[in-house]
Amino acid sequence: YLKLTHALLIGGESMSDQRDALTRGVDVLIATPGRLLDMFERGLVLLTDAKYLVIDEADRMLDMGFIPDVERIVGLLPRNRQTLFFSATLLPEIRRLADQFLQDPKEISVSRPASVATTIAERLVLVAEHDKREALRRMIRTEEVQNALIFCNRKRDVDVLNRSLLRHKFSVGALHGDLAQSVRFATLERFKAGELKLLVCSDVAARGLDIGGLSHVFNFDVPHHAEDYVHRIGRTGRAGLEGHAFTIATPDDRYAVGQIEKLIGHAIPQIPVEGLDPVDWAEEEGGGRRRRGRASGGAPKRATDRRRAAAKPAAKPDAAEAPKPERKPREASRPARARRPAEEAPVTPAPPRERRREEDLGPAVVGFGDEVPAFMLVQARPARAARPAQGEGEP
Repeated sequence: YLKLTHALLIGGESMSDQRDALTRGVDVLIATPGRLLDMFERGLVLLTDAKYLVIDEADRMLDMGFIPDVERIVGLLPRNRQTLFFSATLLPEIRRLADQFLQDPKEISVSRPASVATTIAERLVLVAEHDKREALRRMIRTEEVQNALIFCNRKRDVDVLNRSLLRHKFSVGALHGDLAQSVRFATLERFKAGELKLLVCSDVAARGLDIGGLSHVFNFDVPHHAEDYVHRIGRTGRAGLEGHAFTIATPDDRYAVGQIEKLIGHAIPQIPVEGLDPVDWAEEEGGGRRRRGRASGGAPKRATDRRRAAAKPAAKPDAAEAPKPERKPREASRPARARRPAEEAPVTPAPPRERRREEDLGPAVVGFGDEVPAFMLVQARPARAARPAQGEGEP
């Protein structure tokens, strides 16, 4: 092993300890972009003598908006350096960044991005949006789950799902980027030790996890990128062991599922969930959440709603053939309301100003009218005559 000193600069940890490590001097600096820039602005880091730059998880940095910070860090480094650029996916945006940061790079591809291990049994569960949590709980109870990762697309959903599973007495923990590093490390150690059976996590937090003997992976949300599906389920079925991957989808996820199946080259077998109403891809076609406002104004009927409507008794023929009362024009009904006797309507609303001439309401009231307060009827004293100036009126 090399005699190299190193320091770790990440958010959520004590800055004083990290400052002390930098003061002693380090050979290798591992840092997040934001904390590295913070230390640089405080004058604690000098980057003018850096010889190597390693950019890891470039695709995740792109998704999280860290690329502007990375670009600024690259501008602070000397041009005469070696840069290593790692990414799990090679999207067009990633290639643009590689062309920006690298000069005449050599590309090394470890494996095809669409490869799925043959030891993984994939299953797709199609349910309504409001049944997703119930479907997950039923599958966890019915499957022989030794330990499982449950993936959500958003950090907020990780916390929400974790609390929901805790309320239903599941052994579960949460893992996402907003948690302190010490909390993430402790949660991961409890999961590896078997103290936690389930771990709800985001894609970023789960990057780099190597958990031996993972039996199940549950996609509570269909991933936004098809490549992420391969990375998620690739954490099970390793070392020749059998793994199980379940993806919970709704009719709104039809396009995303199609992209995944196109990438992996085969359709994911669909299975029902016992006790939940079955749905199909056409349930909300043309009337999903994004297009519902453009339709006729109502939400699409689910399968249960259609069955309930079919089970209702038919209306009686007499009631169906009863003629509806003829609706009179609005203009014709107005004079009738105006001629209604006073005893039928004890409170008569004031007529509009523009109709005063058409109705006999008397002259318009000016000021207080006849109801003038007594103190205002006191006659004002006459003004005194101005005294003539001296010299005026003299012959």
